[in-house]
Amino acid sequence: MVTKSNTDKTSSEASWRWEDSKWQKIIDKVRAGRSLKPKQWKNGAQVAVALSFDSDHETTTLRWADDSPGRLSQGQYGGRVAIPRIREVLSRYSVPASFFVPAVVAKIHPKEQRALADEGHEIGIHGWIHELNSELSYSDERDLMLRSADVLEAVSGFKPVGMRTPSWDFSQNTLSICREMGLLYDSSLMADDEPYELLEDGKETGIVELPVEWIRDDHPYFNMDRFSSVRPYTSPSSVLEIFKAEFDGAYKERGLFLLTLHPHISGHRSRIIILEKLIEYIKSFKDVWFGTHAQIAAYCKEHASVE
Repeated sequence: MVTKSNTDKTSSEASWRWEDSKWQKIIDKVRAGRSLKPKQWKNGAQVAVALSFDSDHETTTLRWADDSPGRLSQGQYGGRVAIPRIREVLSRYSVPASFFVPAVVAKIHPKEQRALADEGHEIGIHGWIHELNSELSYSDERDLMLRSADVLEAVSGFKPVGMRTPSWDFSQNTLSICREMGLLYDSSLMADDEPYELLEDGKETGIVELPVEWIRDDHPYFNMDRFSSVRPYTSPSSVLEIFKAEFDGAYKERGLFLLTLHPHISGHRSRIIILEKLIEYIKSFKDVWFGTHAQIAAYCKEHASVE
């Protein structure tokens, strides 16, 4: 018997039927170019540490056109409780960080963004309403990216120079829109551990990629959805050990350690300890540079090793 999946695989669109030119065009659309890892980091540091927070807040619900008060309250926790805790930890250890903020969140919590910016943290683009940017038309994606940048600048007082897409993915148009906007960097893709230049259709773009990875993100370990059959939970101590091991590798390789946390996930009492203990651990090493994503991207662009 021929199953539906087997029937699908024999269709004219099956990838194994493609001419080489088709898959080559696909992989060349957005590609990792030259490494932008410098020979040494600022002030001779051995490792660069980039802490980031995706401040999704209520948009984790609104993105689905959902009006559930219960789910919205989960997101509200991010701004109401978690961000103050995170700000206190970062202030206590004198560590700068980057906060990627959907424009709708900035509108809901404008004082939060201004306070973060005033404390020396970076506010970066994270879509309009945490939409699935990779599924949008060119005109819609462009409009939302431009409007998001305008809102963040008006609210925070600083023009954003980088972004993290809400989908952690690009559409076929995302990179060209980034170039039109003159962004310094993106932090959404995963081709390396170290910073690299993005290529579009095989051509250099000058845009720095600061790569993310699900291993260095709290979402896969903790995110709970009571309507889903998948309910991941890992103990905070285990997640801390994973993050420490990732930092150890970056330190050994004189590279970049980039971490992504979500306030509504990691801002809880039992989990904020991860951030505290991780910073304490990192600060126990010599020659560590904590920088915002913008600071690190700018340094890489200026000081990248010549191959």
